[in-house]
Amino acid sequence: MDLLYKPWPWFIAGPVIGLTVPLLLWIGNKRLGISSTLRHICAACLPSKIPLFNYHWKSEIWSFFFAAGLVMGGMIGGWIFANPNPVAISSKTVEYFSSLGITQQTGLMPEGIYTWQTLLSGKGFLLMIGGGFCVGFGTRYAQGCTSGHGILGLSALQWPSLIATVSFFIGGILFAHFVLPHILLL
Repeated sequence: MDLLYKPWPWFIAGPVIGLTVPLLLWIGNKRLGISSTLRHICAACLPSKIPLFNYHWKSEIWSFFFAAGLVMGGMIGGWIFANPNPVAISSKTVEYFSSLGITQQTGLMPEGIYTWQTLLSGKGFLLMIGGGFCVGFGTRYAQGCTSGHGILGLSALQWPSLIATVSFFIGGILFAHFVLPHILLL
């Protein structure tokens, strides 16, 4: 039981996630990816003639259950099997956030960023709403999310997925170093 209360090392968790791809392909010729599930939900809930949502979404109903399982698994892992030890954060990360005025840390969530007070401020709007829009737009523009491209696309040796995954990481690094500090100092 102790195995369930501690984070799994990368060499176990990675292959478990990686084996999900061939398992889904083998069981039902289904492709792993989460961003398409949002499209299926919109197609199911928005009965309109928008071409993006005008398709036979019922054939993809399995993805609703897959996404619900991810959410439930995260809740079970986060509440029932929560790791009692504090989250190990690099001292350089703590130092970096401290230089930007973010000092209180609860787990992985810096309280200077992830509070209702911050969310309802201009900084919070930029971080949450603007960032969410950019991620959503980028996911649609790249025709898939990081999990779809990084796990399924790379395992299928798809060149566009390699370009998308490298672009996701480069964009994240550039944003973290050149844009985020200016937003946090607002």
